[in-house]
Amino acid sequence: MPKSLENNAAPPVPLEVRITESGEALLAGLSGVLRQVPSADAGPQRLATALGVDKVLASRLLKAVRGGDAMSVLHRAPGPEPLRRVLRACSKAGVEPDALAEAHAAVDLFESLIRSEVGDRSGLEAILSAWIPEARRDFELRRKQAAFRAMSQLKGMHADAFAEAAIFWPSDDGERVDVVWLKAVIGLRCLRPGAVVRFTSQRSIEDAAGRRPRTLEGEPVESVANTVVPEFCSSPTPELTGNVVGEMTHYTLDRVSLGQSADVVTCEVNRAEIARYLPASRGRRAWASSDTAICSRVLQLDVLVHPDVFPGERPDLRIYDSAIRGTADRNDPSRDIDQLDLLESIDELGVGIDRFGSSHVPRYRSLLRHTCECLGYDGDLLRGYRVSSDYPVYGSQYAMSFRTTEPPA
Repeated sequence: MPKSLENNAAPPVPLEVRITESGEALLAGLSGVLRQVPSADAGPQRLATALGVDKVLASRLLKAVRGGDAMSVLHRAPGPEPLRRVLRACSKAGVEPDALAEAHAAVDLFESLIRSEVGDRSGLEAILSAWIPEARRDFELRRKQAAFRAMSQLKGMHADAFAEAAIFWPSDDGERVDVVWLKAVIGLRCLRPGAVVRFTSQRSIEDAAGRRPRTLEGEPVESVANTVVPEFCSSPTPELTGNVVGEMTHYTLDRVSLGQSADVVTCEVNRAEIARYLPASRGRRAWASSDTAICSRVLQLDVLVHPDVFPGERPDLRIYDSAIRGTADRNDPSRDIDQLDLLESIDELGVGIDRFGSSHVPRYRSLLRHTCECLGYDGDLLRGYRVSSDYPVYGSQYAMSFRTTEPPA
């Protein structure tokens, strides 16, 4: 080819432009056809009846067109073959040939985009998820569901919900903060014989005195064979063993009958666990996190804080991939690269235990009140924050953190 022709060659059209053009053509073509179908504006059932197609297909078609956005129509629209089936039905319903020809051309362009540009519909959804919030939510949820199914079968167990609550309460010495950890595994089922359930609590600071986790009754965790709160567990009460290793406490449950469902609730009391005051100049944050070490349909993490601890602060949220380098320290900047970009957020629950209900944990308010009464805490003073995630990714870590409080003058 002559050099002059090479220099005059048109630059390639960016993929985003091609996707937009395909979406605009599909929106225009389908809208033009539906305008000529008398029942198109009467809802999916009437449209399905008029065209002789199923209601689900008619509903998806109407949602795609009514969105009025080129990107959204690609996300919501049925695949090319179902669309062609609709167009054949529209032809029998008397839609003009010119409108049908425009719609068929748009469907062909849509199919070419999927096959030639992005490989398959899943690849297109991955691209659209970066531009459309609802597409991203749908994309993440479906992929997380698939990962949950695979990992639960490989691990041989799953739970309906894994819920944790961290209570921050001023220690008696006024200089430190008690941290109480509640863990609830609801609807736990073993799918394979011999599956063992393990989860861990830890703190990410070293203390000369060492960590001293205790039960609600005040007994050291390592001295008891059963660290559950039996009043809130299934019957018979699951037998859970606790083992303290340095700054970590490991819990093991190895007697879950195959096919049966179990609810396990534990409480760990850590007196004077962290410093109450730290100068802002140190750039440290106080944090609590939940590690998804159990395959669960829902993860719920609550952080409940006394009004005098981190006053005026609202926590931030980070989600880490902990599969390679383990649990992340929120104060370690080298772990920033391990953050997962997921659509999750923190909900403010308000003040007082009556505001802390949960549809995933049975008798959740009663559990919180029982814990506070045993420890002498006034639960009506607590302010609450929650992260709730459907199908959390196995091996991820959800961390909520607060800016530390300056020492008193």
